[in-house]
Amino acid sequence: MKFEIDREEFLKPLQAVIGVVERRQTLPVLSNVLVVAEGNTLSLTATDLEVELAARCEASIEEPGRITLPARKLMDIVRNLPTAVRIRLAVEEDKAHIVAARSRFTLATLPANDFPLVDVIDDGQTLALPQHQLLALIERTHFSMALQDVRYYLNGLLLELDGNTVRAVATDGHRLALSETQIAAGMEGQRQVIVPRKGVQELLRLLSDAEDEVQVELGSNHIRISLPDIKFTSKLIDGRFPDYQRVIPTHADKVMLVDRENLRQALVRVSILSNEKYRGVRFDISSHELRIVSNNPEQEEAEEEIAVEFSGDHLEIGFNASYLVDAISAIDEEQVEMAFTDANSSCLISGHNNTVSKYVVMPMRL
Repeated sequence: MKFEIDREEFLKPLQAVIGVVERRQTLPVLSNVLVVAEGNTLSLTATDLEVELAARCEASIEEPGRITLPARKLMDIVRNLPTAVRIRLAVEEDKAHIVAARSRFTLATLPANDFPLVDVIDDGQTLALPQHQLLALIERTHFSMALQDVRYYLNGLLLELDGNTVRAVATDGHRLALSETQIAAGMEGQRQVIVPRKGVQELLRLLSDAEDEVQVELGSNHIRISLPDIKFTSKLIDGRFPDYQRVIPTHADKVMLVDRENLRQALVRVSILSNEKYRGVRFDISSHELRIVSNNPEQEEAEEEIAVEFSGDHLEIGFNASYLVDAISAIDEEQVEMAFTDANSSCLISGHNNTVSKYVVMPMRL
């Protein structure tokens, strides 16, 4: 295999796939990136057996071929070369020789046949949606995913496809985030898949606010998302996601309307003196005023007062401040609605006059 490529052209696909390469690997080949040169296209693939990323770019290929190279070393070499330099890479036996300007490197290789690739998705369902819509769904919900929960199906993001509606849901058992969007060309029937946490984090890194469409393919065990020059493939979590509709309060008739940014800043300030582990704050709500109070084991105390509109009787209720800040930060509206049933029931948070995203936070005993 021999090819020539500009440093900038080579760096871009390397940066796209390097995120899935773990520093400690069970299999040596997983520390490598698969390089395939054919025609005038160079493709790079990296995997951790759960998520696979493949990126393409153009190159001047003298001899086609396939090989795997140490991913992080290759990345560091290319990144530290001078800009606008031309890179020449040639493979001889089990070594790869890289020449760029007056620099020379020789890297160890492993056979391409040892590299584990995800099989082609058969009989999958396909849909297309603009990149920015998929990114918005993930950004508005991903923070509510569980972290290393024994209920493994909570350590991911539920994607639900229902006709022309695409819905993202995440919960860790203490809070829930839901966001939905309408797409032009939906799919028949309903389908639920759970994308693992690592896959969700890679998608957040790869997706942009662009208008161009991404193709989403759903197989029985995998999801594949095709961006213009990158293919993302992830295993799905095999499990049944809880019935999230049962968690969303339906009789929350005590509604508080409040300025989003005022509430967010007040919560951040008050939580400074809350218990570091539980982050508890107390809401004391009357018809025109919200008092937020926190204290900690050192007997320190913080208090804020905010003007609100509240349609219920006087209410005292406790929450984890971090959960509230996460939910409020994901809402785009200037005003936020918080709907309560009583002091022992979950609170429903949404933007004023906008219910495409909903957030449920369980109360805390303080």
